[in-house]
Amino acid sequence: MMRFFIVSLVCLILGNTSSSIEENLNFDIVHKGKVIGSLKAKKTTKDSKIYYQSSTTIATKILKDIRVNYKYIVIFNNDLLETSTVNISINEKSHAETLTQRNGTDYHVIKNKADKETLKEAIYHATVQLYFEEPKNISQCYSEQDGSFNTIKALDNHAYKKINSKGKENIYYYKKGALKKATIDGGLIKFEITAKIE
Repeated sequence: MMRFFIVSLVCLILGNTSSSIEENLNFDIVHKGKVIGSLKAKKTTKDSKIYYQSSTTIATKILKDIRVNYKYIVIFNNDLLETSTVNISINEKSHAETLTQRNGTDYHVIKNKADKETLKEAIYHATVQLYFEEPKNISQCYSEQDGSFNTIKALDNHAYKKINSKGKENIYYYKKGALKKATIDGGLIKFEITAKIE
């Protein structure tokens, strides 16, 4: 009886040792030298899954006051994208929604609640990962927002240019593997993100 209890206890303890590892990043959004918003990103690793979340809030004036919110939830399982959800709102009204869901070896992309397309190529890298990892030896990443692949080109001094399907360019700057700054062409507005020193 005691042996059964000890074996059961060991199994229970070993079964609950899978803890999660969490990493949080904070960035300022800067436009023309002025902080106009913030970007918060979180990466949680648990067993074979990695969960990414990012939330960007921008408040500025372009002819009139404008508030833009970007929310990303991205899940990788065994190094492959499993699902991603992107919601963008402008002045608290929905502007764009994109859902990418793995189905076997394909990906089903739904944009603004309408079927967009099926992607046949495996997705190993996504845009949200650029906040957490320097994209060494990576030539493309998946845009969770657009449902398309972006090209990544290495520049000098740990800088990388990301070019989207419309030809817009963002540049990411890293130091010791950590993102320090990026220049972003957000469509409505061009801005920089700079890492906050905690």
